[in-house]
Amino acid sequence: MTVYIDPPQWPGHGRLWSHLVSDVSFEELHAFAASIGCPPRAFERDHYDVPEARYEDAVRAGARQIGSKE
Repeated sequence: MTVYIDPPQWPGHGRLWSHLVSDVSFEELHAFAASIGCPPRAFERDHYDVPEARYEDAVRAGARQIGSKE
């Protein structure tokens, strides 16, 4: 399982956000997101929006940190 997360640098709704993605499948992405408590409404087309406050939770759970251009 490889799930990636970029730095929380995308502004919206008074917060900064990261993008959580999978290079394998949406099934893998949805399972990982659910395991860290991301609500289904955070899914947008091909990624989950993760608030800055939850970034470290995703990394501790195994999301690989990547740059925003990767």
